Amino acid sequence: MTATALTTVESDGRVRCGWIDESRLAPADFVLYRDYHDNEWGRPVHDSAALFERISLEAFQSGLSWLIILRKRDGFRRAFHKFDVERIARYTDRDVERLMADTGIVRNRAKIEATIANARAVADLDVDLGELLWSFAPPDRATRPRPADLSAVPAVSPESTAMAKELKRRGFRFVGPTTAYALMQATGMVDDHTADCWVPRS
Repeated sequence: MTATALTTVESDGRVRCGWIDESRLAPADFVLYRDYHDNEWGRPVHDSAALFERISLEAFQSGLSWLIILRKRDGFRRAFHKFDVERIARYTDRDVERLMADTGIVRNRAKIEATIANARAVADLDVDLGELLWSFAPPDRATRPRPADLSAVPAVSPESTAMAKELKRRGFRFVGPTTAYALMQATGMVDDHTADCWVPRS
């Protein structure tokens, strides 16, 4: 996540990480961001189906604002059959064309094809996806100090670089070290809420 402020105090009196800034967002967008920040971002996710959805959305976000993805999240879930790995792994060229015509998602052919390839890679795994991804979580995840502010939050880490390398070896696409670190942040493999953010550790 990036931000123009290090931390923000919103109208409800709560201090949040600076990438969610009520003063810079339309009311509906602020609610999307606030709810995602408060209830999802940084909370541990181990379920393989949920993790596949997160990998897919993070890949679609590459080069774009996360807000765009949040706005279209329901559209993505509908278009990709709730991110059912087995079903997506069977997608054909007809499905690619269907998705390219769907205004409810980000219509990027390379990312659509990567999502299908990633579903096939998950289907071919010899280990549970959650187990594989969490094997790259830092061992001190639950005890390391939270960053003082967003300027102390890295874009990549040795763990995300290693994760990206292993995923690429297994046939995944569009999951480089930066995307892998964003995934780690989003799914609680690292806790990058700032020290003064109200969200408790989980």
